[in-house]
Amino acid sequence: MTEPQSFQADCIEIFKDKLARGEIDRRTALKLAAALGLAAVPSFGREAQAQAAEVIHVNWGGIANDAFYNHWGKPFEAANPGIKVKMDSSGPSAGKIRTMVESKKVTWDICDSSASSSILLGGQGLLEPVDYNIVKKSDLPPKGFDYPFGAAPYSFSTIITYDSAKTGKEPPKSMADFLDFKKYPGKRLLRKDAPTMIELLLMGDGVALDKVYPLEDTVKRGLEILKKHRKEFVYWTSGSESEQILRTGEAVMGVIWHTRSKVLFDETKGRINYTWNQGILQPGVQVILKGNPGGVNAQKYLASACANPGPQVDLLKFLGNGPTNPKASPMVPAEFRRFNPTDPDNAKIQLVVDGNYWGKNYPDINQQFLDIAAS
Repeated sequence: MTEPQSFQADCIEIFKDKLARGEIDRRTALKLAAALGLAAVPSFGREAQAQAAEVIHVNWGGIANDAFYNHWGKPFEAANPGIKVKMDSSGPSAGKIRTMVESKKVTWDICDSSASSSILLGGQGLLEPVDYNIVKKSDLPPKGFDYPFGAAPYSFSTIITYDSAKTGKEPPKSMADFLDFKKYPGKRLLRKDAPTMIELLLMGDGVALDKVYPLEDTVKRGLEILKKHRKEFVYWTSGSESEQILRTGEAVMGVIWHTRSKVLFDETKGRINYTWNQGILQPGVQVILKGNPGGVNAQKYLASACANPGPQVDLLKFLGNGPTNPKASPMVPAEFRRFNPTDPDNAKIQLVVDGNYWGKNYPDINQQFLDIAAS
């Protein structure tokens, strides 16, 4: 089964779309390129080398390749003379990580991943545990962003997004409204992937935000809700698809990534709007490969990415990634707070995803989800 598009890969697509639509003019694009060092950061593999110490960070390519270097790599290099950070845009899918580690030909150090993948791959002995003597938990939110085999220097959310021209004067404010087909006629849009969708459906069926977990007790109910309303749902697998389905009116509301919600909000001058209430806050987890050549420097690099709030705020402004360092929120400019998933006012009304559950149960539950969606 093809892995669903990652949030970070979608951020890159949004940037490309803005360039194609002329929303970023040539002068601005050149300034961004200069600021991010685009010409200076090629993609590297790692063969037999006799050179300075280095850390190779693998991401999903495009502008993220350079944004991560500018905001995480450069500060780390400045604080650690003699260590170079190099970006690899190969796309760190779970399958590639597994193949590399099992073949004992590890050339990558750290990869952009997810909470559930960190649990799955870590449990299979493919990842190094995060050394929390180096990576400080105090540099992360108190819940859901530090895992045994991964830590998150950025965040994102899945939130209710709706077309106010179709929902009327009383816009949906909760997942209960999302599932109220009498009050709000029309199709609903879900991600074609069980994580977060099960939790959202449970809240729509009246489960309080603080009662959704543990999913061991509630997941069957979530699947039954999906089955009950399956004829009313359409599905997205990529961020651009979610945006297009709402834009064309095929669905009157959906649960999509916050970055796509912002694109639609800006494009329609607020006609397509969104709410953070009962959203799902998710960590952008980075994982360190078992037997990686960078060794302790990979741990130090991850620690640096988590510890520096300023670059995290810059990533919010540039790519839409939410900062995770508790010191970052007060540094976010007022005009960006509305779009920040970890802003205190936004975060307190969201559910932080339980990556531990999904790391242990994803294949089975997701297949049940897909079977119902296809029925």
